[in-house]
Amino acid sequence: MITSINQLKGAEKAAVFLLVLGDEHKNLWELLDDDEIKEISQAMSNLGNVQASAVEELMVDFVGRMSATGAVMGSYEQTQRLLQSILPADKVDAIMEEIRGPAGRTMWDKLGNVAETTLANYLKNEYPQTVAVVLSKVKPDHAARVLSALPDDFALECINRMLHMEPIQRDILEKIEITLRNEFMSNLARTSKRDSHELMAEIFNNFDRATENRFIGALEERNREAAERIRSLMFVFEDLKKLDPGGVQTLLRAVEKSQLALALKAASDELRNLFFSNMSERASKIMREDMASMGPVRLKDVDGAQAAMVQIAKDLAQRGEIMLAEGGREDELIY
Repeated sequence: MITSINQLKGAEKAAVFLLVLGDEHKNLWELLDDDEIKEISQAMSNLGNVQASAVEELMVDFVGRMSATGAVMGSYEQTQRLLQSILPADKVDAIMEEIRGPAGRTMWDKLGNVAETTLANYLKNEYPQTVAVVLSKVKPDHAARVLSALPDDFALECINRMLHMEPIQRDILEKIEITLRNEFMSNLARTSKRDSHELMAEIFNNFDRATENRFIGALEERNREAAERIRSLMFVFEDLKKLDPGGVQTLLRAVEKSQLALALKAASDELRNLFFSNMSERASKIMREDMASMGPVRLKDVDGAQAAMVQIAKDLAQRGEIMLAEGGREDELIY
């Protein structure tokens, strides 16, 4: 017999609350994921008798917490503090790590939001039968990308296992889910926080040249190391000189000739020569004549043309049509 909410843990409190609300509020269950439903259902089935005074105490406590602030505000930190007050520390850590991880209601939804190369790097160290089970649970298009990222022999073995797979027992599936959550998703959540310097480099890439120079200069005075890190991560117009000939020719086909002429007005001799050498002799001659006939041009217009070319290059790279070497790391390629 439960006579006070002090006898109840977090899942048990939720179970009592949902029992009181009854069938009329069954849509609340739809907001819970499978693990939450399982945990609350287990607590509900083991509750036994709960005295009316304990139920009233629970409701009063809930209303009191709401009225204390006049509203309910959710945040990562608030959620963590609340969970720490009602759940064991290891349980809280597991939940919060999963919250930080890729979005999705179920484990398989979450895996569908993990980059195929990241998932493949983890799965290549697992048994082919385990990989077959995992890939049978995610969406076919994602499974296809993961398989293509695995070593050929290993991928073929996984395909063979999938072809001959029998119905998966629930307890085996649960063990795989637990392993994925504890060994993969939690580690992914801890390492997936984005480098703030990378974010700032993207912002700086969208400044005009005068604004970029002003902020970089001011930052160098306060934190030279941070300024150098941001500069190394930025992809700027001059980085186009790292394109291979095929990439240059692809970019040339995508850029308007007037835009190219304006952008090259303030380019280094090395970058100009790279573009000219990938044109026909006639096209190169016409481009040089067009640039000469422009006369003086505004720096603002040149910055705009160069920024537009950089964006076109990034779009081509995103589609896999060219490869770009990142700002200060010539040995790394992004696709």
